[in-house]
Amino acid sequence: MAGSMTLDPNRLKRIDDWMVRNREGGRYTGSSLLVLQGGEEAYFGCDGLRSVENDLPYERDTIVRIYSMTKIVTSVVFGMLLEQGRVVLETPVSEFIPAFSDLRALIRGATQENQTESTQPPTLAQLLTHSSGLTYGFNPGLAGRIYEREKIDFNPRSGVLADMCDRAAAHPLAFQPGTKWEYSIGIDVIGRVIEVITGQPLDQVFRDRVFEPLGMKDTAFSVPSNKVARFADCYTKTPEDPRALMDPAEGSSFGEDKVTMFSGGGGLVSTLDDYARFGEMIRRGGELDGARLLSPSTLRFMRRNFLAGDIASMGAESFMEMPMAGMGFGIGGAVLLDPALARMPGSVGDFGWGGMASTYFWTDPVHDLTVVYFTQLVPSSSYPSRVELKALVHGAITS
Repeated sequence: MAGSMTLDPNRLKRIDDWMVRNREGGRYTGSSLLVLQGGEEAYFGCDGLRSVENDLPYERDTIVRIYSMTKIVTSVVFGMLLEQGRVVLETPVSEFIPAFSDLRALIRGATQENQTESTQPPTLAQLLTHSSGLTYGFNPGLAGRIYEREKIDFNPRSGVLADMCDRAAAHPLAFQPGTKWEYSIGIDVIGRVIEVITGQPLDQVFRDRVFEPLGMKDTAFSVPSNKVARFADCYTKTPEDPRALMDPAEGSSFGEDKVTMFSGGGGLVSTLDDYARFGEMIRRGGELDGARLLSPSTLRFMRRNFLAGDIASMGAESFMEMPMAGMGFGIGGAVLLDPALARMPGSVGDFGWGGMASTYFWTDPVHDLTVVYFTQLVPSSSYPSRVELKALVHGAITS
């Protein structure tokens, strides 16, 4: 289908109105969107401000925090090691990070953190698919409260990756690995596994193996001083203000001399065109402009559902950025199994993920699409914008 446009330009223009409504209705200060079909640009749009305080508009080269869209980058690097025979999915993580050797898991219904039982270390596959028993501090439940109290997070200035992974291993898992699905720091831990295997810091691995080969010149864990003017402010929805500016000092934490944590689960910043190049590599089966990162076979493998059913069937209770029914999970990203069950227009096999600041991306193997949407509002569960966006894009498909 490459080169054969089936998206109606007039119908795509409805996205302009949608972005304006989002801004005027108080959802976002602004946003930007890029739609490619068969590698050709079908739609690009920007609306509103990347910085209200400085009256700066969203532009094509605006740099944003992509948060959990980092996870698919980490997973692609893991896939590269997988096809080199350097790692096996069923390997216990303790073989690479010894701190995970002696773990405990909270018993079902635990109300105190000493109510635990012994458990086996999670496998690399369980870390990649959020079925490891690890969690996040913003998740509900006892384990989430422990993470929040102990500051088990991977913020830009929260120490170094090796130390944070060891700290996480010192606390009980939320459940026995493989028994449930809960959004987690698992892919941050995979980032550390990548460092151990390669003998290099994760930022260097990403730069050498992904960003430079794909020409992603504005994607990194930090924002250089000569690019700070393009860096969007981030906002948060509060009871008092639906678009409150996050801590003004937060943006400076991404300075080149400030970032110490290379979070494979949520640390990257990027631009529309940079991330679209990454998405195009996935859509094209692991290659873009002569740079091959993965084989088509490996990418097809990664885009399969690795769960026994959909996410909803695994008792998911945690925060998630997309519907859980009708949605599976592959290596690093969600895969659409049944659009009707998900109550969301889409194609079977859609693969992608979003970020905490309401960014979103997916590739569609049926219609040859790569879609990247940027805004900056935490949390991403504030509005159903991703479901609305998929409806808008599918409403423009005319053949």
